[in-house]
Amino acid sequence: MVVLLKLLQMLKKGNKLYSILTGTCPKCHEESMYKDKNPYHMGNIFEMHERCSSCNTKYKIEPSFFYGAMYVSYGLGIAFSVAAFIISFLFIGASLKTSFIAIVVTLIGFMPFIIRISRNIWINIFIGYDPNVEIKKH
Repeated sequence: MVVLLKLLQMLKKGNKLYSILTGTCPKCHEESMYKDKNPYHMGNIFEMHERCSSCNTKYKIEPSFFYGAMYVSYGLGIAFSVAAFIISFLFIGASLKTSFIAIVVTLIGFMPFIIRISRNIWINIFIGYDPNVEIKKH
């Protein structure tokens, strides 16, 4: 019960995990950074707003800023691959060939999600939540 309460507190506005999982502005947590919230709309996966309409935070801090998210994406890809292998090979008892196929299918299926989460993690490393930021009313 205590673990669940702590987890729920981590998912509240004002926590980095909230911004990472929801894709909201890392400074004010008011609006989505993405023009299309669904990462599985592949044509729009990289389309981001230039600035937050609530606090005016610039998302692309410098040219090529999100290239660093590739390193995060690599780590997440490894984590998803290991999880797919453990589930298929150890828990289900699949063969190595079937486990390899499970890894490939997992990576292909979760790639849009991994791309978005990697960008969210990367920007949250550099921009933190500011409860005192001035929010514009729409």
